[in-house]
Amino acid sequence: MTEETTTKQRRHLGGGFSKLHLLPGPGRLRLSFLGVLAIIGAIVAYYGIGTLLVHRIADDPSFEPPSVQLGSSRSVAVAAALVARETDVHEWTANHPFFFPGALLDNMPNFQQGIVYALSRFAIEMSDHIGRTRGSSEVDPDLDRAAGLLKYSGTVWVWDPAVSWAPTAASETQYRAARRALQSYNERLADGDAIFEARADNLMATLDRIAADVGSSSATIDKHLAGPRPWFWDTKVDDIFYNTKGRLYAYYLLLKALETDYEKVIRDRELGEVWKTMLDAMREAASLSPWIVMNGDTDGIAFPNHLSTQGFYLLRARTTLREITSILAA
Repeated sequence: MTEETTTKQRRHLGGGFSKLHLLPGPGRLRLSFLGVLAIIGAIVAYYGIGTLLVHRIADDPSFEPPSVQLGSSRSVAVAAALVARETDVHEWTANHPFFFPGALLDNMPNFQQGIVYALSRFAIEMSDHIGRTRGSSEVDPDLDRAAGLLKYSGTVWVWDPAVSWAPTAASETQYRAARRALQSYNERLADGDAIFEARADNLMATLDRIAADVGSSSATIDKHLAGPRPWFWDTKVDDIFYNTKGRLYAYYLLLKALETDYEKVIRDRELGEVWKTMLDAMREAASLSPWIVMNGDTDGIAFPNHLSTQGFYLLRARTTLREITSILAA
C-alpha cells in the first residue's frame, strides 16, 4: 500500500474524528482536564445556585394565616399556615439527601425543625386540654392525629435505609397531613361540631407547657456556653441558635394568636400589659439574625456571643410567662 493510498483512507474517516484521534498525548490530556473542569463547574453551580434559591429563614413577625373562619381558632389557623408555608411555599430541607442543594444547608433545617417542634407541643396541649371538656370528653380525633403527625422526625426522606429498605412517608408528607387535620378541626369548630375551651385554667396549662419548653432551650444554651467555646470553629452554636430561633418564632406567633382566642380571659384578668411585655421579649429573641453566629466571650466586643444574647431575651420571655400563669392561678 502506497503512502498516497494511506493518506486518502485517513481523509475518508472524517476530518474531525481523525484530528481528535490523532491528537498527541498532551492534547488529549488537555481535553480531559477541560472536561473535568466543566463537570466540577456544573456541580459547583448546581449546589451554589441551588442553595441560594432554596435558603429561607422566614422570621417575619407579622406573618398571618390567609384567612380565619368566624368561630374557629386563630392559633390553630396560625399553626396550619406555618406548616403550609414550610412544606409547600418553601422547601422542607431537613431531610434533603446529598444530591439535593438543600443538603448543604444548616441553619434553615434547624430553624424549620424548631418551628415544627413548637407546633407539636401546641398540638399536644390542644388535644389534651383545650380541645376537650375538662378532660372528661374523648380526645378530638383531628387534634389527636395532628399531635401525632407533628412528632414525626423531620429528617426522613422517601427512602430511609436506617428504618426500612422499602419507601416510607417523608417528613413533609406527615406534616401536610397534620395541617389538614388542624384545618378539619377548625372547620368543625366553626360549624359547632368541635370544642375550644377558652378557660383560664386551659390558658394557664398551655403557657406552663410553653414556659417549660423555653426553659429547656435555656438549659441547652447554658450547657453549650459552659463548655469549650472555639468561637470560630464551633459547628454546633448555629444549630442551637437557629433551632431555638425557630421555636421562639413559632411560639411568638401562637401566643399572639392566643391573645385573640382568649381575649375575654386576658381582659378580665387585666393581663394586657404583661402579655405585651412577654410578646415583645419573644419577638426580640425570634428576630435576632446575625450574619455569622459566633460563640465568643460573653463580654466580648469584637467577637460577641449570640447565644447569650438570645438566652437573655428567652429568659425574659419565660419570666413574663410565669408571671402571667401566677396571675391566672390567683
